Amino acid sequence: MKNYVQDGHTLSLNAPYDVASGGGLLVGALFAVAVSAATSGNAVQGATCGVYTLPKTNAQAWTLGAKVYWDDTNKVATTTASGNTLIGCAVAAAANPSTTGTVRLNGTV
Repeated sequence: MKNYVQDGHTLSLNAPYDVASGGGLLVGALFAVAVSAATSGNAVQGATCGVYTLPKTNAQAWTLGAKVYWDDTNKVATTTASGNTLIGCAVAAAANPSTTGTVRLNGTV
């Protein structure tokens, strides 16, 4: 194929804010998990596919298969759709309260 560029599982992005290795970052409508730490405005490799443990809204219970969104204001995953960006689905139940959840990234929005 002459038009193939890459698989897109990892992309070079400009960090929209300081991000730690393993932290979530939202660039426009594209969500990724940082492969390494980066400061705002600097290049970072971001994983767009796979299963990751992410910080979540503490006061939520998640069920297997629930849609998961990124709350870019609080930098946490959430099941609240309003005002947030769809990033994937829960691949394990998460209790209320709990600080992390396991998410399969959808690689698209």
